[in-house]
Amino acid sequence: MRPLGDSPLVRNDKTLVLAHDHGMEHGPKQFSGVEERLDPNQIFEMATHDAVTALAVGKGLTETYYPSYKDDVNLLAKLNGGSDLWMGDPYSAHNWTVDYAAELDVDAIGYTIYPGVNKEPEMFEDFRPVQESAREHDLPIAMWSYPRGQAVKEHRSEEIIAYAARLGLELGADFTKVKYPRSKEAMDYAVRSAADNRVLLSGGSKSSDREFLELVEECMDVGVAGLAVGRNVWQRENPYEMLDMLEEVVFEGASADDVL
Repeated sequence: MRPLGDSPLVRNDKTLVLAHDHGMEHGPKQFSGVEERLDPNQIFEMATHDAVTALAVGKGLTETYYPSYKDDVNLLAKLNGGSDLWMGDPYSAHNWTVDYAAELDVDAIGYTIYPGVNKEPEMFEDFRPVQESAREHDLPIAMWSYPRGQAVKEHRSEEIIAYAARLGLELGADFTKVKYPRSKEAMDYAVRSAADNRVLLSGGSKSSDREFLELVEECMDVGVAGLAVGRNVWQRENPYEMLDMLEEVVFEGASADDVL
């Protein structure tokens, strides 16, 4: 891991990534009810909010929209991904390189692995040059660590999520994004399993304001370094209100009750 004290991704030792790779990973159906946000300009505008320390998007959105927002948005380049149309074992193929992302002046690299799938060895091997190239460019790297596959009977169990968090440390990521393992105690175990690696909570599907903010508060209480959230922000009628509340909970240590 690299020191992140001077990284634009970190503020008050915490991180909030606004994730917007859903157009590729899940398709236009994710924008039902907020169809106007099919326009990535709206999400880039949200990423200018003070609460957001980075915006995670893929190659096409970076090429097309980032030049207009470069002064106001820290960009985390998501280098691999796949569509919801694929029905086999999950596998996230390269879409672009660290070198090209660095040419576009991004601030960090993002990469997904699926531990437990049949192509786990290939995915670990794919990650190696990405991680090493990110080091050469002095770019922090965030790993989306999502266990899947036949051997993973419950992908949100305490042991599986702790293993997912540990893999980020073992494979050389600076941040590791994991799903919530359904209890505060299990998330505490994941954070401890990751040692000095920074664990980020996956925001997941949209839930109520209270449910989501209480979850974030709970995870921050056990040492989570922040979160990477998409739908629980930009699927809302008023995403800026949620970002205001997240800023207080993540960076200022407020409780859900304090901000609701």
